[in-house]
Amino acid sequence: MNLTPQALALPLAAGGGAGEHRALIITLFAVFVAATLGLTVRAGRQTKGAEDFYAGGRQFSGFQNGLAISGDYMSAASFLGIAGAIALFGYDGFLYSIGFLVAWLVALLLVAEPLRNTGRFTMGDVLAHRMRRRPVRTAAGVSTIIVSIFYLLAQMAGAGALVTLLLGITSEAGKILVVVLVGVVMILYVTIGGMKGTTWVQMVKAVLLIAGTLLITFLVALKFHFNISTLLGAAAENSGKGSAFLEPGLKYGATATSKIDFLSLGLALVLGTAGLPHILIRFYTVPTAKAARKSVNWAIGIIGVFYLMTIALGFGAAALIKPGTIIASNKAGNTAAPLLAEAIGGGAGSTGGAILLAVISAVAFATILAVVAGLTLASSSSFAHDLYVNVIRKGKATEKEEVGAARWATVGIGAVAIVLGVFARGLNVAGLVALAFAVAASANLPTLLYSLFWKRFTTRGALWSIYGGLASSVLLVLFSPVVSGKETSMFPGADFGFFPLENPGLISIPLGFLLGWLGSLLSKEEPDVAKYAELEVRSLTGTGAH
Repeated sequence: MNLTPQALALPLAAGGGAGEHRALIITLFAVFVAATLGLTVRAGRQTKGAEDFYAGGRQFSGFQNGLAISGDYMSAASFLGIAGAIALFGYDGFLYSIGFLVAWLVALLLVAEPLRNTGRFTMGDVLAHRMRRRPVRTAAGVSTIIVSIFYLLAQMAGAGALVTLLLGITSEAGKILVVVLVGVVMILYVTIGGMKGTTWVQMVKAVLLIAGTLLITFLVALKFHFNISTLLGAAAENSGKGSAFLEPGLKYGATATSKIDFLSLGLALVLGTAGLPHILIRFYTVPTAKAARKSVNWAIGIIGVFYLMTIALGFGAAALIKPGTIIASNKAGNTAAPLLAEAIGGGAGSTGGAILLAVISAVAFATILAVVAGLTLASSSSFAHDLYVNVIRKGKATEKEEVGAARWATVGIGAVAIVLGVFARGLNVAGLVALAFAVAASANLPTLLYSLFWKRFTTRGALWSIYGGLASSVLLVLFSPVVSGKETSMFPGADFGFFPLENPGLISIPLGFLLGWLGSLLSKEEPDVAKYAELEVRSLTGTGAH
C-alpha cells in the first residue's frame, strides 16, 4: 500500500468536522465504558474462589456461553481490521471473514467436547493428565502467555486507532497515552471481575456489536436501495481500482510470494481458532460437554451472521469514503468502520454523524475491552494455575494464593501488552490477529490433538511440539515484512527480515505437528497406555469430568 503525500495531508475526519460535537461523542463513549465497568464490579463481588475466577463457577448455559464466545471472538480484528481490509483491498480483504468463520468447524468437531471433559481450568490440565506434569505445564503456560500477547497486540492497536479518531488526537505522545489508558482499563476488568465479570461483559458486548452492525448494514443497504450490485459497483469506482477491487489478487496474487502468503494465511486462520487460549477456557464455564457443544453451535450462528455483515461495513466504507481519507486516519485502515458510521449518519459535522460515530466507536471499544479481558484472563490463569501453583509451588498453594497470583499476573501481562501495543499501533489488526492464529495453530493445536487422539504421544513429543511451534512461528514473524522492511511494518525504517511471507503458518504449523510426532517416536519413555485409555473414555463420555 503506497501512502502519497496527498493522502497523508487529508484531515482526520473526527478531528475536523466532528470537533463541535466532541463533548457529545465523549459523553456517549464514557457512558458505554462506565456501564461495562459497573457490570464487572458487580460480578466481581460474586467471585469467591478459583473456580469462580477461572471458570465463572461453571454456571453459564450453552446459549450464554455461545454469546460470550461470540463476544470473545468478534474482536477488533473482526470489526475494525476486516472492515479496513475490505475497504482498502476489496475481495482479498473479505477472505479474512471466510477464514475466521470456517475455523469454527475445527473447534466444534475436534476440540470443544473433549477439552471440556478432560480439563479443569487450562490447556495444561489436559496435557498433565497423561504426561509428566511439571514440564508440560511449564510449556503450556509459556505458550498460552505468548499467544495471548500476540492477540493482545491487535486489540491494543485497534483501541489506539479508535480512541485517537474519536478524540481527534494527532500527536504521537497522545496516541501512546491512549494505548496506556486502554491497558489500565483492561487490567481493571480482569482483576476485579474474573471470569464472571468478563463473561457478562462479553455477552453484553456481543449484543451491542450485532445491534450496531445491523444498524450500519441497514443504513448502507438503504443508501444503495438494497441493491448489493449497486453497492459493489460504487465501491469499485470510488476505490480507484476499478473491477480489480472486486476480483482476487489486489493484495494476494500479484506475485508468487503473495500467493504463497495467502495459502499461509488461510491455513493459520482455519486451524488457529482451536488453539486460542481465550477461546479454549470458555469451554470450562459450562456445566457439561453437551452445553459446550451447544455453545459452539450458537457461536457459529451468531458469528456467521456478523461476518456476512462485514460486506456492508467494508464495501460500504469503500463506496462512501475515499481511500486517502481512510489511510490518513489510520494507515492500516482500522478506522474504516467508525468513519463509515459518521458518513452514513450525515457526514462530518452533523449531529447524526457524531451520534452514530460515538455509538459505533463505543461499541467497538467495548468489543476491544471484552476481548482484551478474555485474553488477559486466559494468560494470567495459565500463569497462576500451571506455572505458579503446579510448577513453582508444586501443588501446595491455597486457592486464595492462586487467585492472588492470577491477579498479579494480570498486571504484569497487561504491562507487557501496553509496551508492545505502543509499537504495533500502526498495523492492521486483522493481520496481527492472523499472526496470533498462526502461533496458536503451530504450538497449541498439534499438542492438543495428539494428546487427545494419539496413544503413543509422549512428554518429549509435547515439549518439542509446543516449543518448536512457538519458536519457529515467533522467529519467522520477527524476520518477516510485518516487523521490518516495508512502509506498513512495525519498524518501517529498518530492514532485517529474511522471511518473505507475512504469515508463518505454512511453515510453522506443519513443523509443530512434525516435531510432536518425531519427538514421541524418539522418546525413550513408554507412553502410559492406561492413562490414555482413561483420557479417551473421559473425553468421549464425560465420565469424571469436572
